[in-house]
Amino acid sequence: MSKQADFFARKFNEIDVSLSEVQKQAVLQTEGALLLLASPGSGKTTTIIMRIGYLIEEKRVPPTRIKAVTFSRASAADMKERFKRFFPDLPPIDFSTIHSLAFEVVREHFRKTRMSYQLIEGNIDLEEQGKPRLEGMPLLHKKLILRDLYSKLHNEPITEDQMDELTTYISYIKNKMVPEESWPLVKCEVPKADRILWEYERFKRSGTDKLLVDYDDMLTLCNEIMERDRELLGKYQHRYDHVLTDESQDTSMVQHAIIEKLVREHGNLCVVADDDQSIYSWRGAEPSYLLNFKAAYPKAVTLFMEQNYRSSQDIVSVTNQFIKRNQNRYDKNMFTTNPSHKPIQIRSFADYQYQVKYLIEQVQEVENFRDVAILYRNNASSVILINEFERAGIPFYMKDHDLRFFSHWVVKDILNFMRMAFTDKRADIMEAIHTKISGYITKQQMSALKEINNNESVFDNLLNYVELQDYQRKLLMECKETLAQMKEMPPLHAIQVIRTRLGYEKAIEKLSERLGFRKDVVIGILNTLEGIATTLDTMTDFAQRLKHLELVMKQSKFQREHNVVTFSTLHSSKGLEFERVYMIDLIDGILPSTEDIEKQAKGDVALMEEAVRLFYVGMTRTKSKLELVTYKERDGEKVKESQFVSAIQHILNPPKPIPPQSKPVKQVKSQPNVPDNPNAIKRMADLGVGQFVKHRVIGYGEIISIEEDRVQIRFKTGIKVLSINMCMELGVLEPADGNHQSE
Repeated sequence: MSKQADFFARKFNEIDVSLSEVQKQAVLQTEGALLLLASPGSGKTTTIIMRIGYLIEEKRVPPTRIKAVTFSRASAADMKERFKRFFPDLPPIDFSTIHSLAFEVVREHFRKTRMSYQLIEGNIDLEEQGKPRLEGMPLLHKKLILRDLYSKLHNEPITEDQMDELTTYISYIKNKMVPEESWPLVKCEVPKADRILWEYERFKRSGTDKLLVDYDDMLTLCNEIMERDRELLGKYQHRYDHVLTDESQDTSMVQHAIIEKLVREHGNLCVVADDDQSIYSWRGAEPSYLLNFKAAYPKAVTLFMEQNYRSSQDIVSVTNQFIKRNQNRYDKNMFTTNPSHKPIQIRSFADYQYQVKYLIEQVQEVENFRDVAILYRNNASSVILINEFERAGIPFYMKDHDLRFFSHWVVKDILNFMRMAFTDKRADIMEAIHTKISGYITKQQMSALKEINNNESVFDNLLNYVELQDYQRKLLMECKETLAQMKEMPPLHAIQVIRTRLGYEKAIEKLSERLGFRKDVVIGILNTLEGIATTLDTMTDFAQRLKHLELVMKQSKFQREHNVVTFSTLHSSKGLEFERVYMIDLIDGILPSTEDIEKQAKGDVALMEEAVRLFYVGMTRTKSKLELVTYKERDGEKVKESQFVSAIQHILNPPKPIPPQSKPVKQVKSQPNVPDNPNAIKRMADLGVGQFVKHRVIGYGEIISIEEDRVQIRFKTGIKVLSINMCMELGVLEPADGNHQSE
């Protein structure tokens, strides 16, 4: 038995791990650059761990000379634990994120140059941090700095949605290595985002006595330091003999640049990725890097791990056809030897509201909740889910516990309107909503109102003491009367009154035009609030329900290890697997988004192809049962089933060919005239890896792998994958010796 075969046999006996031929090739390909394209459920983590173990045990590479870079801390921890389980007697390997590696380089450079620095990222509650504080700021934090810069530039506070948009914009620019002169060309909904970024960078360099560093700076600084400090770069280049990067389809341009510099001396780089699962371009991921891998590493070996061990035949065959919609990808063919289980189901409801009711009915029949995942594109979908599932008593875990919904300005506005129904004497509440209520109260009128402290109705004070236009008087009197009537209303009715009679929805339209935010998102929040209010009796109940749901969402992150249903965005579901998956809110405008569709109409397919990949990621999370959920109407408006759902329907039930108008002459299809070859290989048992064969058409070749009905043969013209059954049926393969390889 060869040394290599002995390694695989030993690991099979020790930990019951058996690798396919292509997985073994990935383990044994230890020198030079390797691009390992791993389809969903193809056992990539097992292959990576076995490859590292092989380097140590068989190639005698010291563990300290191996660097494994992963996409997230959770992934690094998982690989560390898996390595310890596979190789308990070996020393630990350096598994880390790219940010951790970059910060190590940056920190060492700062020590060397005696540069004082301070990290300005981490968790922080912006609501509790008080007023703007650029001058003499006691607490330095990225979001506080950006908030103050926005306020200074626009003379109004930044919303949480705008903060999220702004930080994403900054990360994108850093990760894409966009030059300063091109910052204005990068799309951002936040007004003057490029100016805020310029001020932010200036403040980090000169606003304090230390250099301020955020997470993105770790990457850009590391890349710059490696470029300038040859001595430090050499130190890290000579520290590692082998570098491996996982989930490389999620890696940005600056991250690729760091890795390229790190391996420049020895070139021993193993890149594990799947271009079909690249779904993070909005934060700078660069999937095109994989397609151009040979340009950076001309001698690189490319291997395809196409066998899916996770999903049933029904799932794999359909998803493999679906992803071929994309043109900018490696031509892969995912397959599985798993049996069929149940075809993909498509559920279409008349209205959006029936979606969650159906999910609850389905989940209540499941014995193990942990087998179930409900996936959606936007976090907004989760609020109604937690409301209804909590009412039904079904426990759940939220992969993304995004609490921004409960602190969104729309939610605060609705609660302030409701507070005004109970007491209209507080000028501070009126100030929060004065631009969104019928009456058109100006900033000057609001300032005059705040000067009056007589504990009377703000409406009376406006009417009696503030200079108003005649039309305003009538509107304000109507507002006062409407709010008084609201006091006894159930919350659902109250929200509808706020939206219509108090003029909130009209104000939203004007604000969206002026500030550029999406009206449909805001209307969606209002509709979600109505959904929460539906079964409640009083506005007090409604306010308490919102607080309760926020607490439930916070607590859900501690439920992961329990028997619970998983709620997750499609982005966060990558890497997970479940027995059954429900993908919801599958309509055009959500998945694909309106922007995806509009860009494609203009000839730019990049966003649409990413949306296809996102849909593909969701479908490949399941082992056996997948349901795609759509509907025809939402919030009183007709919607269109997602074009991706239609595509799946087409794959499941392809249209029958239209018969020709005239009746053709019936022809008997003859069998191909295959000459008898007495030397042809007729049994699979007569095929083996390393064997030389002759193909009647292609010529002589060597068998390099055999997988089920597929045989990989290296011919002079290149590697071909052939069907064994077809080759035997046609008699096109016969034994040969190795002397013909030069022919």
